[in-house]
Amino acid sequence: MKYLDIEASQLKVVGGFDTAKEIAEQPELWIKIFEKLVRDKERIAPFLNSVLKETKKIILTGAGTSAYIGHSVEGCIQRNTGITTVSIATTHIVSHPNDYLERETPTLLISFARSGNSPESIAVVKLADTYLNHCFHLIITCSEEGDLAKYSSKNKHMVFLLPPESNDKSLAMTGSYSGMLLTILLMSNFDKLDSKKEVVKAIVKYANQLLHKKLDQIRKIAQLDFTRAVFLGSGPLYGTAMESHLKLQELTDGLVICKNDSYLGFRHGPKAVVDENTLLVYYFSNNKKVLQYEIDLVQGMGVGKRPLKQIGITTREECIPFIDDLIVLDDDESIIIDDEYLSVCYIVLGQLLGFYKSLNLNLQPDSPSTTGAISRVVKGVKIY
Repeated sequence: MKYLDIEASQLKVVGGFDTAKEIAEQPELWIKIFEKLVRDKERIAPFLNSVLKETKKIILTGAGTSAYIGHSVEGCIQRNTGITTVSIATTHIVSHPNDYLERETPTLLISFARSGNSPESIAVVKLADTYLNHCFHLIITCSEEGDLAKYSSKNKHMVFLLPPESNDKSLAMTGSYSGMLLTILLMSNFDKLDSKKEVVKAIVKYANQLLHKKLDQIRKIAQLDFTRAVFLGSGPLYGTAMESHLKLQELTDGLVICKNDSYLGFRHGPKAVVDENTLLVYYFSNNKKVLQYEIDLVQGMGVGKRPLKQIGITTREECIPFIDDLIVLDDDESIIIDDEYLSVCYIVLGQLLGFYKSLNLNLQPDSPSTTGAISRVVKGVKIY
């Protein structure tokens, strides 16, 4: 058995079996999530319909990787529900609840967590129940044994458990991230769930191209001698850039320092980080208007220090100046995939870069932190 084109036996020797398997099995996981949502329709729909009628504000929250989910979906949820939607990390809310929790505003708190055991995860749902006069909870998590899944609120709440294989064993969140991201996207327009089957099939196809047809291309990029990496994305793909930045940085134990930004934001100072040791990664939008801004930025990279290499990912063949390596996913679908759904499959590129770079640096992807500075579940956080 091979995962990411490496024999399972070899992956176990180098300490990368779980990470490789979890990255490779994401497309299958996404299909299972869609099928589970269809099966659970009669439980989910009444809850969503009920709380959304009363809700005036939606907060998307999580810690670390789980917090980045909100940045990819907040716009989509706000459009689909007509309710003000914001993404706020639990790590912000815990220390400054008065800045984010409006006592008189009926609020739906949507919590994302792999294990549900991070101290901040449970602290925030308790704070919301304490601070808010009208509060509802939607908990999306991967572990039925986690504290968050077991939380009993005095307010109306629902827990959605992803399939067990979403609960990654490795340090880095991969299937758990993309799985929770897909779950909330499908829930955001739940009345039209059946119509999203073709969209799910399309992102599965795109991911499988990355996991099979594009592996050699990505592996060669990871072999380059870069010590910095910058990921750029617009709108929903900004969340993908954020998560990619974390994935590569944690899987390389900080030996590769990473940044993320939007295309327009990158011009306002952050561009100074680029040097001859930098890998620049562009997540290109499917929206033609947005793409114009993105291509303008790429053209602007011709001024100043040249990065070591500039790569991009797209579903269209485009003539983009200065791009050294363009990963084109075959677009033979009859539908155009919105950027929020592209964020589910595009993250596979960031995961693969992190995985292969970790191996190149003689680290163990399943547990890359040689000093124990980072761990699967954050420890040492005291809640006051």
